[in-house]
Amino acid sequence: MTHQYELMVILSPEIDERQVAPNLDKFLKVITNDGGTIENVDIWGKRRLAYEIQKKTEGIYAVVSFTATSATTQELDRQLNLNEQIMRTKVLRAEEAIAMIASEKQRADEKAARKAARPAKPVKQDA
Repeated sequence: MTHQYELMVILSPEIDERQVAPNLDKFLKVITNDGGTIENVDIWGKRRLAYEIQKKTEGIYAVVSFTATSATTQELDRQLNLNEQIMRTKVLRAEEAIAMIASEKQRADEKAARKAARPAKPVKQDA
């Protein structure tokens, strides 16, 4: 049984950004060879990391939407983890990814509402 998945990959910042798509394609062949489909490959480019990974402060982000079986997805994740140029991976079923995005948006909206409800700080005036 196939499912919709979303894969986020953080690649080493030393990779030439033009080489990101061909590097990913090598791994994505696992999906297509097993009868899955790649819907979208979105390369975000170099971004600052929230915390250091492998003594690096930047990474190249890419998000891939695809349809595959769970066994194929596990094999893809295994192969990605073996590659030294891949710093981090996260594979989510599309339903989980949508739920996570919705909860993050709700948290951000609640935070913005709390901030807007706070009284403004009085401005000091020099006499």
